Amino acid sequence: MNDVSKRRLTPFRAAPNLLTLLRICLVPFLIAAVLDAHYAVSFGLFVAAGLTDALDGALARILKQRTMLGQYLDPVADKVLLSALFLVLTHQGLIPMRVTVLVFGRDVGILLVAAILYAAAGRRDFTPSIYGKANTLVQVGAVAAVLLHQLTPARWVAEFRTVALWATMALTVLSGLHYAWEASRRLGSPAANGHSS
Repeated sequence: MNDVSKRRLTPFRAAPNLLTLLRICLVPFLIAAVLDAHYAVSFGLFVAAGLTDALDGALARILKQRTMLGQYLDPVADKVLLSALFLVLTHQGLIPMRVTVLVFGRDVGILLVAAILYAAAGRRDFTPSIYGKANTLVQVGAVAAVLLHQLTPARWVAEFRTVALWATMALTVLSGLHYAWEASRRLGSPAANGHSS
């Protein structure tokens, strides 16, 4: 009985992780749809990806299937999805280059800081801040607005797209600075200074 339940709870069989993997699998189809200018299809796929993101968290809580793999895989899936879409939408001339450069610059900076933190202090608990979560949220809104803008000329969509892109730039800078400040604080903490490498 114990063996059966263990098998059921293996990370790759957990329902939330399967949904997260599905989100990653949707990325190539999304990219192809945008490159072929099938914006109705790409918007539908993006909504489906968003639903898997909402459902995997809900299922993890309801089914008590939270795993270490899921904690790492979920933000990676979000990052792969959004980064790919920012790149391809910029390639299509639908998102300004400066927005995508800021987004990728922040992500590269965070990866470098995370590597330094791990090397210096052995820290692996890089939990996202409220600014990082807000940044992800506005990025999702920006991509949705950009895709929707290709389907309808409605003024509110155009205005929402503009606001979401400006909010993305602002929160990208703010969350990046906050992360850098948190990293410097951790590196300066007694635990970090006492860590032997």
